Amino acid sequence: MRWKGRRQSSNIDDRRGRGSTPRLRLPAGRRARTGGGLGLTGILVVLVIAWVTGINPLTLLSGLDGGGYDSPSYETGTPQTPANDEGAQFVSVVLADTETTWDKILAEHNADYPEPTLVLFSGSVPSACGYASAATGPFYCGADRKVYIDLSFYKQLADQLNAPGDFARAYVLAHEVGHHIQNLLGILPEYQKARRTMSERDGNALSVRVELQADCFAGIWAHFAARQKGFVEEGDIEEALNAASRIGDDTLQKQAQGYVVPDSFNHGTSAQRVRWFKQGFRTGDIRSCDTFNAKNL
Repeated sequence: MRWKGRRQSSNIDDRRGRGSTPRLRLPAGRRARTGGGLGLTGILVVLVIAWVTGINPLTLLSGLDGGGYDSPSYETGTPQTPANDEGAQFVSVVLADTETTWDKILAEHNADYPEPTLVLFSGSVPSACGYASAATGPFYCGADRKVYIDLSFYKQLADQLNAPGDFARAYVLAHEVGHHIQNLLGILPEYQKARRTMSERDGNALSVRVELQADCFAGIWAHFAARQKGFVEEGDIEEALNAASRIGDDTLQKQAQGYVVPDSFNHGTSAQRVRWFKQGFRTGDIRSCDTFNAKNL
């Protein structure tokens, strides 16, 4: 991606350096578990499973909708600014481009686009959906309409998941912005309401459709990004597709324990995530991302 020198978003809340970095500890003889009840081994898998949900796991597991919840205060320190480092500049540019894209798309549907805020944090962070640590990974909180990301995740994405590249990183952010679109359209509130009354199996199945739609929305952003002169380079889209493939439920479960448990999937398989990103990228049409009525995901 030729992103340097492009417009940066003003919707950045840089909270890095304002708190301590907690360590993720797994009790001896026990395994960390996700909402799907899948036993996992290794800190890497815990980090990745938390991220690929795309929504703060505290929201999903607790059924919170954020109503009436005030964000706790956080310890002040010496904050950095996006101008201080390349990583922050990069996400600021990508966020700005998603703003341009979605503002235009929603305007075509006679709707406004309230832009989300991107919170950069290190270690841990409070949100209207609960308190999260770096182990949560990037997530979107519908209650405060903010995307949260610890930029150290990008190193894990490249080094531990073999998904390097600027566009792989852009896909991560575009997926979270996709959840913001779902929130504006009323999809996330309805999902959270419905999941409270569902069995774990049915809730997981619905979660898959939510996640795949966010992937499709990320593909829509990529569709318009690729049409801009001098922005997207050869091989960039392949980086996003590779990242989508690396974080499928089936791939992660095989990596963690050598076999898969389909009923526990709540993000989608690698093939599904790639397919729906491609769907959005091919069409550039929000109407093509109706994962909820799709018979074959």
